[in-house]
Amino acid sequence: MVAASAGFPERPESCLIRLPQHDLLIGPAQIAARRSAEFTPEHRCEGARAVIADVECDAGYGFASAKASECFQQSDALALYALDALKAAGLALKGRIHLQSVIEEESTGLGALSTLQRGYRADACLVPEPTDGKLMRAQVGVIWFRLKVRGLPVHVSSAGTGSNAIKAAYHLIQGIEGLEAEWNERAKTHRFFGKVKHPLNFNPGIIKGGDWASSVPAWCDVDCRIGILPGWTIADCQAEIVACVEKAARTHPFLADNAPEVVWSGFLSPGYEVTGAQESEAVLAAAYESVFGGPLKDASFTGLTDARFYGLDYGVPAFCFGARMENAHGFDERVELDSVKKITKTLALFIAGWCGVEAA
Repeated sequence: MVAASAGFPERPESCLIRLPQHDLLIGPAQIAARRSAEFTPEHRCEGARAVIADVECDAGYGFASAKASECFQQSDALALYALDALKAAGLALKGRIHLQSVIEEESTGLGALSTLQRGYRADACLVPEPTDGKLMRAQVGVIWFRLKVRGLPVHVSSAGTGSNAIKAAYHLIQGIEGLEAEWNERAKTHRFFGKVKHPLNFNPGIIKGGDWASSVPAWCDVDCRIGILPGWTIADCQAEIVACVEKAARTHPFLADNAPEVVWSGFLSPGYEVTGAQESEAVLAAAYESVFGGPLKDASFTGLTDARFYGLDYGVPAFCFGARMENAHGFDERVELDSVKKITKTLALFIAGWCGVEAA
């Protein structure tokens, strides 16, 4: 739809909600809040707490299963029902609210980046990715690359006279697994990932090659992903990847004289650590304790989210906080409904506490 409001040009949005005075961004990909100048800890939202306590979760098995449920449906539910609860409590926020549903969180993050490029800003950003009710304080960076491997095609009857590009690609994959192990050794001293088991994962995720089952394949492309630590530079990691591939190629009888190619095929994203979010984290921690009856715990994510654009590129403190999920990107991907309910309560209290509330 197309929506417009004072101070902003007319622009297309999947959903855009405006309330008086200041800004709050909410969406399946991110939530960002424009803090009210009048906020004090006493502006805690008792009315919203009473209404949210009446929300019921009524499912036989306690889980909702659907493709992409953990990334999208649960985030929709958290944001929309949190806002509904505040409205039902007869409260208006002292901040404006923008509801954004962005594209390409998984492959680029450009949906979130486009909202920042178009001028939306806030004093804090909360991304409702599923985090099992923990505050995601750090996340790895990600590099995508493609190995392009050549072979020598011959008829399979004389396979030994040729060179199989698919088998050669596996030789390179084994070499990169050595780099993966080395990087994970370095990670043991990292302040956030030092206690995480194997935080940096290498994944050869797509393989294509050959033209016919009875010919030794002349080519093979392997699309790969590898994680890097916050603080590591993309350029340095790229150089290590290339050096690793070159070293592995030198020990292969065909690739030693027919060098494979490394193509940067997607993500070149640095890792991210949350900074400057002490005040917003304190508000979230208070809301969490009110709902869960205990302290909010931290987590470090061995994947990537688009929260990085807010913190790294635009100086907006951003962190992730969401429901409990299982089997992400796998069979029977699902979220726990009771967790969605509790996180929704927490989110509503966070929004009210951060922006401040008044009678509608």
